[in-house]
Amino acid sequence: MAASEKSLDGLELSKEWQEAADSRAELLRYLKEQVPQIFCLKKESSPQEEEELMQRRLLHPLECFLFGEDPQEGLEKLNQGGNSSQLCGRVFKEGETVYSCRDCAIDPTCVLCMDCFQDSVHKSHRYKMHTSSGGGFCDCGDIEAWKIGPCCSKHDPGAVTAMVTDECVLEPDLYERAEKLFRVLLQYVTDFLVWEENLELPDELQPRTKENAHYCVLYNDEHHSYDHVIYTLQRSVNCDQAEAQTHTALIDKEGRRAVKRGILRSCQQARDLIRSNSEHISLQPLRVEILHAAVMAHQTFALRLGSWFQKIIGYSVGFRQAFCQVALEPNSDRDQTCLISRLMLHDARMYKGARKIVHELIFCSMLMETEFKRLFAIEFTKHYKQLQKDFINDDHERSISITALSVQIFTVPTLARQLIEEGNVIKVIVDTVMELLCEHLHDNNRFFFLGYNSDKFSRIQVIFHDLRYILISKPSMWTEELRGQFLAGFKVFLGLLKCMQGMEEVKRQLGQHIAVEPEWEAGFTLQIQLRHILAMFQDWCTSDAEILLLAFKECHSFLMQCNNQPFHREATDYYMCKHILHVRPYKVSQEPVSIHLPISRLLAGLYVLLCGTGTVEHLDNPECYDFTQLAELPLRCVVLAAQVSAEMWRRNGLSLVSQVYYYQDVKCRDEMYDKDILMLQIAASKMDPNHFLMLILLRFELFEYFNGNCSSKDQDELVQWNRLTEEMLYLLIIIVGERYIPGVSQVSKEDITMREVIHLLCIEPMAHSSLVKGLPENESHETGLETVITKVATFKKPGVSGHGLYEVKKELQKEFNPFFYHYSRSQHSKAEESQKKRRAQEGNDKALRPPVPPPFCPAFSSIVRLLCCDIIIHMLRHVLQRAAEDRPSYWTEAMIQRALHLIGQALLEEKTQLEDSTVEEVTFDFSLKARVGSEQGKSVFLLLSNIKALPSLEAQKDMIIWILQMFEIVKCLREKSSPTVSMSMETSRPEESAQDKEKAERKRKAEAAKLHRQKIMAQMSAMQKNFIESNKMLYDNMPESGTQGEPVTSTESCAMEQRELYVAIGPQRGCTPTEREVLTCILCQEEQEVAAQAPAMVLTACVQRSTVLTQCRGKIPTNRADGPGALYPLFIPPELAVGTHTGSCGHVMHATCWQEYFEAVQNTTRNRLHAELIIDLENGEYLCPLCKSLCNTVVPLIPLEPLTFNYENAEIIGQHLTLPRWIQILSARIKGLKSVTQDNDCNTEGSSSTVTTGLCGEGQPDFRSILSYGVQEPRKFSDSIAEMLVVCATTVHRVGLKTAPNESCPRVPLMAWNTCAFTIQAIENILQEEGKPLFGSLQNRQLAGLKAIVQFSASQRLKSSQAIIQRHFADMLGVLLPVMSRKNTPSLLEVDFFHHLVGLVLSIPSLYQEEAVNLQPSAVSSAYNHLHILHLVTMAHILQVLLSSTDFPAVGGGEETEEARAAAELYTTVSQHTGRLIPDVSGCSVVERVKTGIEPFLRCAALFFNCLTGVHPPEELCTTSVTSQGQIEALCSYLALPSNVFQLFQEHRDTVTLLLQRWCGSPAVTKALKGKTQTVRYPRRRNRLIDLPEDYSALLNQASHFQCPKSTDDERKHPTLCLFCGAMLCSQSSCCLSQLDGEDVGACTAHAATCGAGVGMFLRIRECEIVLMASKTRGSTYPAPYLDDYGETDPHLGRGNPLHLCPERYRKLNQLWQQHCILEEIARSLEVVNVMFAFEWQML
Repeated sequence: MAASEKSLDGLELSKEWQEAADSRAELLRYLKEQVPQIFCLKKESSPQEEEELMQRRLLHPLECFLFGEDPQEGLEKLNQGGNSSQLCGRVFKEGETVYSCRDCAIDPTCVLCMDCFQDSVHKSHRYKMHTSSGGGFCDCGDIEAWKIGPCCSKHDPGAVTAMVTDECVLEPDLYERAEKLFRVLLQYVTDFLVWEENLELPDELQPRTKENAHYCVLYNDEHHSYDHVIYTLQRSVNCDQAEAQTHTALIDKEGRRAVKRGILRSCQQARDLIRSNSEHISLQPLRVEILHAAVMAHQTFALRLGSWFQKIIGYSVGFRQAFCQVALEPNSDRDQTCLISRLMLHDARMYKGARKIVHELIFCSMLMETEFKRLFAIEFTKHYKQLQKDFINDDHERSISITALSVQIFTVPTLARQLIEEGNVIKVIVDTVMELLCEHLHDNNRFFFLGYNSDKFSRIQVIFHDLRYILISKPSMWTEELRGQFLAGFKVFLGLLKCMQGMEEVKRQLGQHIAVEPEWEAGFTLQIQLRHILAMFQDWCTSDAEILLLAFKECHSFLMQCNNQPFHREATDYYMCKHILHVRPYKVSQEPVSIHLPISRLLAGLYVLLCGTGTVEHLDNPECYDFTQLAELPLRCVVLAAQVSAEMWRRNGLSLVSQVYYYQDVKCRDEMYDKDILMLQIAASKMDPNHFLMLILLRFELFEYFNGNCSSKDQDELVQWNRLTEEMLYLLIIIVGERYIPGVSQVSKEDITMREVIHLLCIEPMAHSSLVKGLPENESHETGLETVITKVATFKKPGVSGHGLYEVKKELQKEFNPFFYHYSRSQHSKAEESQKKRRAQEGNDKALRPPVPPPFCPAFSSIVRLLCCDIIIHMLRHVLQRAAEDRPSYWTEAMIQRALHLIGQALLEEKTQLEDSTVEEVTFDFSLKARVGSEQGKSVFLLLSNIKALPSLEAQKDMIIWILQMFEIVKCLREKSSPTVSMSMETSRPEESAQDKEKAERKRKAEAAKLHRQKIMAQMSAMQKNFIESNKMLYDNMPESGTQGEPVTSTESCAMEQRELYVAIGPQRGCTPTEREVLTCILCQEEQEVAAQAPAMVLTACVQRSTVLTQCRGKIPTNRADGPGALYPLFIPPELAVGTHTGSCGHVMHATCWQEYFEAVQNTTRNRLHAELIIDLENGEYLCPLCKSLCNTVVPLIPLEPLTFNYENAEIIGQHLTLPRWIQILSARIKGLKSVTQDNDCNTEGSSSTVTTGLCGEGQPDFRSILSYGVQEPRKFSDSIAEMLVVCATTVHRVGLKTAPNESCPRVPLMAWNTCAFTIQAIENILQEEGKPLFGSLQNRQLAGLKAIVQFSASQRLKSSQAIIQRHFADMLGVLLPVMSRKNTPSLLEVDFFHHLVGLVLSIPSLYQEEAVNLQPSAVSSAYNHLHILHLVTMAHILQVLLSSTDFPAVGGGEETEEARAAAELYTTVSQHTGRLIPDVSGCSVVERVKTGIEPFLRCAALFFNCLTGVHPPEELCTTSVTSQGQIEALCSYLALPSNVFQLFQEHRDTVTLLLQRWCGSPAVTKALKGKTQTVRYPRRRNRLIDLPEDYSALLNQASHFQCPKSTDDERKHPTLCLFCGAMLCSQSSCCLSQLDGEDVGACTAHAATCGAGVGMFLRIRECEIVLMASKTRGSTYPAPYLDDYGETDPHLGRGNPLHLCPERYRKLNQLWQQHCILEEIARSLEVVNVMFAFEWQML
């Protein structure tokens, strides 16, 4: 009824509006009445109530008006038309993962959302993943964004063209109504979002009566922190902290929040208070406004309408078009701006929430329609300058500014072209930048950034991104219009560069150091922003010859207008070697010089493009270009870098060093250093080579030095000259040798990248990410590495840690150029070193020859003349002459090395020319000139021969020899071609052959020495093997701890016919090897024998709670004495929900040394910053002094008890002490012991005696009968061992039960036994998991730790009250002997029998205690005790396995064995007792089931008894080659069990039958069999970390669909995966905070407490990193087990390459967990990373 009333209401209203003469006025009148009633006028109204009222009274009538009928019906009709959009258009939230395809995307801004990517062709391409900063949208379906595969399978794969405006599919009436309604409502929304009158409404919405209800509204800003706002609110509007936090969170999210409602006066008071309180904290007050309730109501509704519009537009393309039409139509009454422009222009003044709504509206409307997108782009461009100015003054991030939409418009190629043609968008953008930067223009019209505002400057930089977007795709077709507008834009851009040309000049500081470092970062930041834009302008120019010529001329004329760095003196003549250079003097070391020359560099780039495209011929009057003048500024810049390197500018401080560093760094060098070199190459190709070299010498201030006109004794000056000479020669090497530039020589971009990669890999093998960092990126952030890497390098896969490395291929190492111009100084020396080392290893000489370069293009071919002109010969002679004179201060090895390289380059050039043409055609005559002497001295050739013998040039000897050989080769080439020319010069032939002989001799000797070494090694190896064979016994008896112990065997005890008994218990047990163990203390380095009476030696140890073996993850029992876990830790449930693990790193100390060390640690650590993050002093933690493992106790080392075992005696006793007799004796003893009989709650007293008598026919045993089978004195321990026993036991008790330390607690011995049992189970689990044998495969530290823990647990009873231990024993025995059970004794199915076994074995000696004397069982008594306990426990465990099994394996029918028959019989008996019979279970399948079920128990028991008694295990248990059946047989024989375990039930049939009956009859067993309680299956499930998907994007997909269960908003979450159980958690979020021990903790910490007993291992999916947690305050990050194709991890998806699971690394993580090393790992990583600010791990 209500629904029909509602729709009637809405339909009637909509009819009224439809029929009204002025629908707009009617609509507004209705809104005027309704809106204030629904929003903000009531004091308290819930959001749900508001939503419901708005839906019913406002939105429903509007929808009725729109459809003209019931909205549901209208919508159904629309859907039948089925016009779904082809564009995805999903708007990204902050933190969402987005994908880009490197193969198909037009530019890097084209991205797909997770869902579209998963269903697209790009999944199999080279994709990149990264995290969105919010605000972009998915480009699926946009054909302009993708080369192929524009649509995913969901978005209409059949469509041929995407994004073509669909025909209007709405009926004309509906369209008209939509337009009418949208016009009114959008006008209303716009008016209220830009409304600035806080207390008044527009006339048409003025209410009749105005209430005095106001709101005090607080707005978001970026100056105040969360805490500031919370503090201010608490002080100003009387709210508690929780309320203030809620307000603050919502202000941050929505942008504003009403913090008080009341009359105007009270709101004004609140406003003033907020302002004054916030001003105390930061200089700016918070922005607070007072709004009338009605204004607030209309603004709230306007926002809701924004969301409503999105919903309606989503229904149909027609609605979308109607909306766009309305939004973009010019406004008749106000200055012609359309509604959307009004919203855009007001964007910076709107608050966050309103902005988001407007942006989302634009996304889902105009950006989804081609035509309207174009119109919107024109509007956006029209207001671009104003929008950017507003953004600069705004304090919100760009992601919530309207300017962020530029990426959606400017990156569309067709739109970008139209905007250039119609709105000259290039000019608009550059003008905007110029206007914003004009405040930094100096008088000389150049930028000067002193005292700039970094925040504002970083906002201006963002505008350059827009220019980059516009230039992303160059046009394939040029129109006249486009040419004109592009050139106009280019000129404006040159105007910007002109302001940079020569900015921030520096002048060399002499005398004292510079006082204030000048500002330099801003200039370089600008340069980095322009780097790609400059490259893109050049790229656009190449696509049209006419544009290229015009751009070059424009650039040249702009350069000629630049008047900076002028010459201050007239031109002078300079003479050298009969050559004259007429040039104006300029000294870089004395006059101002600037590193910023963008126009000169752009000109160099354009000139090479002219040469490369052949357009240079069309350049009119090329002679008007003065190349000496063009090269002047770049040359000064290169000289500046050389002088800084020569340390001539030290007094100018670090800023200049930094500038030179960036000038040559990979980030800037493309458009700085490389272009300067290019301009010098252009000049060298156009100038006379002698003049060019003279110019270089002049600018390097070495002209007089090389002319021989200046000499000096000043060491500093000499060093300076030497360094400058090195730099100058290096520059010449570069100018002649660096030809890998398209246009300079015939090379492709791929060749250039290959060369870069080869030279990077010649330094050292590198990871892919390091290579990418070392290569320049293009505008699409691509380096071209993938296309070339396989051609130049081989990949070495990573191991379990580290990353994959690339090594350069051998055949490409000849390409190595030691003077590669992109090497930094450190890279140069590293590369040279590694290459020399490599050549030495290969047996080659150490000469690093210059590689053969590609030939120059014709335009640059004249550069090689530099190598054979007079001046170069003169320079080389001058350098070599100084070395030949051997005056140390006048030359350096580096100088000679460079000179030799130049000579090598010249000879290679000559050789190439001679091979390619006839000698008459070759004008290059370096070798001839080099052999000619001069009046000043010898020829270059002779000087080379002279310096070869210099001892100080030993390192260059090989190079000189190679150069002399090259001279010979060139000479032969010349002579072959022209025999007439014979040069009577001295040759170096004889010396060379002597050299070869010497080398061959060296090689022969090295080979002989190598053979000799190999022979000796083989002999030693054979001798060693022999020794081991002949002394096998010695090796077998060596102590495992790896320290020297002397093996002593006692002859009597083991003499029994020399047979070795591999049996650990019972009358046949083997002997305990009596070996002395001498250990060294790691602290004092003194040795000591481990002995019971000696001072204690202790092992470092770490006790921790563990859930590694749990069968019920997430359930941890309570330890309360009255709760359901009251029996814990006396009886450990089989689920092993939580255990106490004790591990050791195996390092030994004296107890006294440890105590001193521990006290010292306590004292020093208290004073260390954040030390509590690493070690918890309160809980006795410390780091092992040697290996820095985390420890919290020590375990005393107790030697095995030496015993003499009388086998004959044992045999006699065995005939009497059968199992039934033993049970009787024990029962009598327990009954007799006062401690037990005092509380009389045993089951019916009478029945027990009858049962006991029934068990055995002999007479009733006496209370002391037990003693008659052999007793001895208990072991005595020294006081320090006794003290350490207490220390260890107390820690185990405290940590295991999370309780206060209490050494007298009755549970202390129980916890010692439990940690012993649990540690053994954990070790057995690891060995099984890794497929290792049970014995012999443990690391020394694990073995030493295990033995120590077993001996510690065994000795524990000596430190506790015997009465308590007797009581514990009686309680435990009650499980096996129901006669003795008490009220709450658990049933068979509720106990873990290995813990039980350990408890019984270690507590039974307490029964031998007498009042007057301390006694313990003799070796023979113990052997029988152990045997009978093990037999009883094994039978109980077999029954436990049978009762918990429902499925029995099908075993192939064979002959029925004795074992199978016994098994079948047992199964039948059990079935009768329990009344549960599973049909068709054969004896063989019972055998199979039981054996697999009890194997882990037997393995643990074997480990336990081995450590307890020291008896060697049989060979079969020390290898994995034995079958499973063989393993079980070996285990049974070692444990003195029959190999057919079912025999146990037959041997003592009478006793066992009664027991079986009682065991099976327990109510708990009946309950479990009926399925009322959960039972554990055997063998237990072995826990591993959860399975992770192979492809990381599958995990990201899972995370993207993750919904936080406690939060409704769509804010960014941090989905985090627990690797123990697979739970997905919402980490680092306030929505999921919970209380743990009265403290707020995050979801991960709370989860770790239940899932891992405080230990956690989580994968943070969006960050792609593992978090290890150990407690509330400790954690660390760890690399995720996902690697990219290059063997590298990618934390925070920084590189974004596809990631795949690395099984080895995941296995390592699994081991880290299983081996309980997480705490250790955390402590180590925290120790390495010096923490300055503590991270709040508990909030994770």
